[in-house]
Amino acid sequence: MIDLYYWTTPNGHKITLFLEEAGLPYRIVPINIGKGEQFQPDFLKIAPNNRIPAIVDTAPTGGGEPISVFESGAILLYLAEKTGRFLSADPRQRIDTLQWLFWQMGGLGPMAGQNHHFTQYAPEAVPYAIERYVKETARLYSVLDKRLADRPFIAGDAYSIADMACYPWVVPHDKQRQNLDDFPHLKRWFEAIGARPATARAYALTAQINPAPVMDEAARKVLFGQDAAVVKRP
Repeated sequence: MIDLYYWTTPNGHKITLFLEEAGLPYRIVPINIGKGEQFQPDFLKIAPNNRIPAIVDTAPTGGGEPISVFESGAILLYLAEKTGRFLSADPRQRIDTLQWLFWQMGGLGPMAGQNHHFTQYAPEAVPYAIERYVKETARLYSVLDKRLADRPFIAGDAYSIADMACYPWVVPHDKQRQNLDDFPHLKRWFEAIGARPATARAYALTAQINPAPVMDEAARKVLFGQDAAVVKRP
């Protein structure tokens, strides 16, 4: 059984995409990040960066004590190796998948995240920041569009953890001020993944767990007011 510590964010969706595709038994433990539940001591034991998602595998391969994993990319890699799915054993195919997984972790996710912050959540508009991150998001979309020009999925012919990592960060493209018509290969890929039954099941969880998303002032302070003190406190 996989215990998934989850909230309805792009990084959270990555893991439900995998679990639904693989058919692994799992249990969701909601962590409402707008209410500060990511600072609970029990959660910090498995996710010291106070961020979702995190997992605890209560039945790891080979037996023994449960294994906990934090950071979405590390979780996808762990689950792929556990199941033998969505990550090829062929060394060339494997490294191709992993480099695009890390591309998402180091580029698409952080840059689109800053885009969201300055276009959606910042208390005042900062034109330089908005332009900076909207343009960088567009550049990254173009990189992905070019990659997908001659292959159905990011790492080739097979759906992989690279696709699962990238897809949730393209879902909010309107909020990122991106038009998918400008990226036809990316749009074709995006629509194909959206049509997968496992994708529909994964995203249906949002309505169950977070049916009325809200970003009030209290949530803003929790999410955007963190400094070193939140790590140092008991």
